[in-house]
Amino acid sequence: MKVFVTGGSGYIGQAVIHRLRRHGHTVTALARSESSATAVSSAGATAVDGSLTDLAGLNQAAARAEAVIHLAQADTGEADLAAATAMQDALGTGTYIHTGGTWVYGNTHGLVDEDAPWDPPQLVAWRRPVEDAVLARAEHGGHPVVIRAGLVYGGANRLIDTFFTQPGAAAGAIPYIGDGSQHWALIHVDDLADLYVAALHAKPGSVYAGVGGINPTAHDVAQAISTGQGLRGKIRSLTLDAARAQMGPIADAFALDQQLTPARALTELNWQPQHTRPLDHFARS
Repeated sequence: MKVFVTGGSGYIGQAVIHRLRRHGHTVTALARSESSATAVSSAGATAVDGSLTDLAGLNQAAARAEAVIHLAQADTGEADLAAATAMQDALGTGTYIHTGGTWVYGNTHGLVDEDAPWDPPQLVAWRRPVEDAVLARAEHGGHPVVIRAGLVYGGANRLIDTFFTQPGAAAGAIPYIGDGSQHWALIHVDDLADLYVAALHAKPGSVYAGVGGINPTAHDVAQAISTGQGLRGKIRSLTLDAARAQMGPIADAFALDQQLTPARALTELNWQPQHTRPLDHFARS
């Protein structure tokens, strides 16, 4: 299958390209700079010059593909929807996979699935109208699929590394927010990449929680990271106000208590996460 990918030079994008190529797909990927072009080429894709604001370019790239995986995040919800619309218009009945996130559910109050009500922090509140518009295309012959990814780890760990591992290692103790009892819906980057590949064959209008099914507490994650960083389990609590001062609005997302199940993807897509011991991963890093 010919697949066009946005965000292919990123942390998740490069993993997705590798997995697509491993499954025999031909991949083109959006590249807005020379370094991005080098990254997607190294991952196994053919670079397509352009950006998310180049709607004509997105339309043309999607028209040459049989499926699109939209991983890049635009600066605003309006810009993200404009990019999605341009690609869906060109793709017709081909599979269009849109990236969302589990933070839109807010505190889940126990284990939930994709049908849980939304209660997003302000940081991701813009996602609702975008996803509604994307999924509505299923009623008019389109083939949209949404993956709401959990908190990704593995490789560089990205958000976890930036906001917890690096500053914690520098300070001598890994931080966590509040009492650390909030659960994080984690997924390994390679498992998430496999889910995107499996979702190419999902039914129109499908929504999947991109989670590994293991939801450890923030306290336990911090302790595991501390071990992995050679800090002998040293951790420290931050009040939410202190976390906001250090991290910005994303602190409210990290403070959410979330437990989600991947049961729908396991059943419908025959997808199976391979990385089911995240705390061991952090403790070894």
